[in-house]
Amino acid sequence: MKKYIVLIITGMISIASACTSAIISGRVTEDGRPLLWKHRDTGSLENTLVFVSENGYDFMGVANAKDSLHQEIWMGMNETGFAIMNTASYNVNAGVSCDVDPDQEGLFMRLALERCANLNDFEALLGEASGKWGIEANFGVIDAEGNAAFYETGYYEYRKYDLNDPGIAPDGYLIRTNFSYWGADKKGQGYIRYDASSRLFEKQKKFSPEFIIKQATRNMDHGAMRTDIANMRLPRNRNDETLVAFRDYVVRYWSASVLVIQGVRPGEDPRNAVLWPIMGFPLTAMVTPVFFSSGDRLPEVLQVVDGEVPFLAASALTLKGELFPLTCDNHANYLDVAKLANRRKDGYMQIILQKENEILRRVKALADRRDPEEISAYYQWLDRYVREVYTELIPEKTERDMHRNCEDEVCR
Repeated sequence: MKKYIVLIITGMISIASACTSAIISGRVTEDGRPLLWKHRDTGSLENTLVFVSENGYDFMGVANAKDSLHQEIWMGMNETGFAIMNTASYNVNAGVSCDVDPDQEGLFMRLALERCANLNDFEALLGEASGKWGIEANFGVIDAEGNAAFYETGYYEYRKYDLNDPGIAPDGYLIRTNFSYWGADKKGQGYIRYDASSRLFEKQKKFSPEFIIKQATRNMDHGAMRTDIANMRLPRNRNDETLVAFRDYVVRYWSASVLVIQGVRPGEDPRNAVLWPIMGFPLTAMVTPVFFSSGDRLPEVLQVVDGEVPFLAASALTLKGELFPLTCDNHANYLDVAKLANRRKDGYMQIILQKENEILRRVKALADRRDPEEISAYYQWLDRYVREVYTELIPEKTERDMHRNCEDEVCR
């Protein structure tokens, strides 16, 4: 029998970019390295990890799979250790007009990765951009010199929130969603997600990439209703359909990818940085850590090959389709918990989390050696392992099904 758990949430929600993010100082991480986190929500559901070596500094970052020239970068890090991400802000330009094209954050972040080595360089770039770029965002930035800050940025001005200032970040971290502190009051978005993330972070004494990946980015606690899907009585098995209303969680229907950038300690080689991407819907995609030092030799499952959507993103979207079974009304607002997690432990998220533990074990075993041959062997294993896991989960799906244009179907 189909069961419904009714969680009533009012108000409209934007399909536009609506992300959750944080910067975490090395003084509160387990290994002393800073962390930069972005949980990306967007209508461009097919994402890819790229390495670019063209103009200026080499960099690694997340791009839309359809953007073959990688013109827009949505989070990334360059060879100097400078890293950047953003969340759209919907209240810094309230009542302000500017004769420029809007939504240029992806273009601007690519430029920053090509040109900036530290926060001073980035502030100079922001000065040049004033009145010339269509920007409305909270930019999170770290560098290899130990600096970190959020820059809440509008068309003409920005405000800096320095992570190293104890008056601004007494607990060693800063969280941002889709509003800016100096913007128009209550005119932004993401207040509920901000509250849910803040409550989770407040309980944590030391931070790690695993905490961000396992808990923060897959946080199923609702910031307003205080209802945690992870703590509900689970359905019996995958076929025991149990629907819940699914809006304003950190994970949203439009969640497309996640990146945690684990920077370096001051004085350490910036190429020692590790990037922890989830290239796909976070509840059905595994984390696949990569090393900046590997350059363009990235795992194939994260890349566009012969024009096809990356294997991991396509596979995760296929499983995501099983989580949202309704085909009428606002189907994106109703999640089948039975497919996600259940008492038999054959829910897709349960299997994904268990399987990715082996990936985390192997990454930890590599430690700080960064041996090119070991990294290459790890990538080869990772490609095989990811394909094996998803082939077992979706054996009935054809190759064509897995690489269909999911974005064209998402609003049906």
